Amino acid sequence: MNAEFRQGIRHGIPIALGYLSVSFAFGMKAAGDGLTVLQAVLISMTNLTSAGQIAALPLMVGGASLTEMALTQLTINLRYALMSLSLSRKLDGSMGMLQRLIFSFANTDEIFAVASSQPGKVGKHYLYGLMLTPWIGWSLGTLLGSAAGTLLPAFVRTALGIAIYGMFLAIILPPARQQKPVRFVVIIAVALSLCFRYVPGLNTVSGGFVIIICGVAAAAAGAWKFPVKEDAA
Repeated sequence: MNAEFRQGIRHGIPIALGYLSVSFAFGMKAAGDGLTVLQAVLISMTNLTSAGQIAALPLMVGGASLTEMALTQLTINLRYALMSLSLSRKLDGSMGMLQRLIFSFANTDEIFAVASSQPGKVGKHYLYGLMLTPWIGWSLGTLLGSAAGTLLPAFVRTALGIAIYGMFLAIILPPARQQKPVRFVVIIAVALSLCFRYVPGLNTVSGGFVIIICGVAAAAAGAWKFPVKEDAA
């Protein structure tokens, strides 16, 4: 086995362990929303985006249009395009077009951070190892969570289903406490979401478009209120 591939696997193990717990919660929610174990696992095997998959669940269950689902995923996962552009500067000559397309499937926040922190250039063998273990962890966690969701009593499934929301709160709250721009964007997004939930007329907008509008509007408000100053040339 290639030494770089083994190194990538070792570096991906901590990510896989983290993904295991998150995808377990996703599997539980998928089972609670009526998906079969096979359907939940196939979603995780062909996607690798926690926020995107969680947002897609109510759209799929509710019979949303393909256009709505595509726009929702584009809005949520647009950051991956920027991350890929940044990482492309660290790729060595072994990363041709096919290799780049394969790796783009698994260029998540955590994998991007680990790959970007490596000294010098990174090649295909290292990146394949780095993406393999998190993919296995994500798929395995979904399998275990969805299987547990079909076996456990309803009240236990409901209680465990809250875990996925706790995870997102754990991600949002620490930076929101420390950084005013993040806190501002979160407040705007929450306020808009409440408007779409309770204001007559607005509460008829489908969930996918609510995510798109809230995400884009909150980000735009944050960019306007707290613009990033460019360094002087």
